[in-house]
Amino acid sequence: MMPVMRTNSWIPSVFNSFFDTELMPKVNATAPAINVKESDKAYTVELAAPGMKKEDFNVNINDEGNLIVKMESKNEKKEEDKTARYLRREFSYTKFEQTLILPDDVNKELIAAKVENGVLTVELPKLVEEKAKVSRQIDIA
Repeated sequence: MMPVMRTNSWIPSVFNSFFDTELMPKVNATAPAINVKESDKAYTVELAAPGMKKEDFNVNINDEGNLIVKMESKNEKKEEDKTARYLRREFSYTKFEQTLILPDDVNKELIAAKVENGVLTVELPKLVEEKAKVSRQIDIA
């Protein structure tokens, strides 16, 4: 008996451009959405992470001065029953890491992060430049 060769392309390739559009993006994308905002005083990075807790995140600055955002979550639902064996067991594992190159005007000592309503928010305050005073005494010759 000869093994049967099967391919997963049950949809003709002509339809690839139809399904891979902005209206219908690929479904295998796993990276969370990131927003970056800038104001006069700070940059704000927002990372969508529904269902994640603050313990699931690790935010730090590496030796090169880049911001590293790591997210890892393990969820396991167990149905405990001493008289039966498992027929179904659900679990999920999520891991994400993003490196952001910080602008030169970020005050790296004052960076703060918080998690609220499924969104990680990282505040990147800008360095405050002291403006030179223009007023001075002028000597009369």
